[in-house]
Amino acid sequence: MEFTIGGRLEVRITPADVGKRVSVRRRTDGGGTGAEFTDAVGVLTSWNNGVLSITRKSGESVHIVESSLVAGKVVPAAPARRRGPAASFGELAAVTARAWQPVESEALGDWRLRAAGGFTRRANSALPLGDPGLPVGEALGRVRDWYEERGLPAYVQSATGAEGTQELLCAELERHGWRREVSAEVRIAALAPVGDLETDVRAVRLTREPDAAWLARYQRFSTPGPHVLRVLGSGPSVWFATVPGDTGGTGDTGGPDADPEAPPAAIGRCVVDGRWAGFMAVEVAPEQRRRGLATTVMTALARRALDEGASAAWLQVEEDNEGARALYDGMGFAAHHRYHHYRSA
Repeated sequence: MEFTIGGRLEVRITPADVGKRVSVRRRTDGGGTGAEFTDAVGVLTSWNNGVLSITRKSGESVHIVESSLVAGKVVPAAPARRRGPAASFGELAAVTARAWQPVESEALGDWRLRAAGGFTRRANSALPLGDPGLPVGEALGRVRDWYEERGLPAYVQSATGAEGTQELLCAELERHGWRREVSAEVRIAALAPVGDLETDVRAVRLTREPDAAWLARYQRFSTPGPHVLRVLGSGPSVWFATVPGDTGGTGDTGGPDADPEAPPAAIGRCVVDGRWAGFMAVEVAPEQRRRGLATTVMTALARRALDEGASAAWLQVEEDNEGARALYDGMGFAAHHRYHHYRSA
């Protein structure tokens, strides 16, 4: 990381650069005799009373004492992706929201308040894609009241790590006492390579609605009710994939002797929305893992989405799900941005 001009370290940022992406180097007290340094890259979200706040693409906030700075500069936005489809944050935010539609929603300026009986934070959080029409502190008070009226915790979903994301809002949420609970990556890829994977999809059954067996495998189906089915069924074109369960100890799946009452060996959900196909709820029975069933489910869904004219794929994966991240790496999915759910204190 180059900070110098003519061999001299320089601090070339000021409080006027709040809202811009910056790279800084600061001195740290390492406990040794020599000076030690550390670097930070992210959006400068505030510079008040001699302290800078920088929000990294991960959503982590870094607070730096101004007197410790030895170098700093404004840097351009992260370079454009070299593979996969081109996509803006605004486009993806709208597409991903349509795949998890709430039972009830209300506008707050350009923000959208969403509720679905508590089933999935994505359908039970405020989605702030613009100006709420009020000062942020007042808007957050309205958000709290709206969810309290419904007996739900108040969440705001925000994003970091791409051009046009919401680092300034994340910092504002923290200043108002909201705390980040869950973070996940939004990953994208070209769809055709997923559909071209060499796997036997003949055992995969595709339906427009989830049946009892599909729901029995779905880990998040802990609170049955019509609101769950409404959220799962929401979206422009929704498909559910099922690989039937074991034949009774043989280790085979999907054969003619498969027990139709047994929980499936694997499931998945796909929402086709214009050029985008979103993959979610891809789950495999613990005893059936490492057999390629997740790949088989996604390939079958990708082929159906390709038939409907989609060309790009997206999915969401929590940062601590190493197994899923490795699978998606192999399929060509790369991180576009991260989203976070902040909960009111």
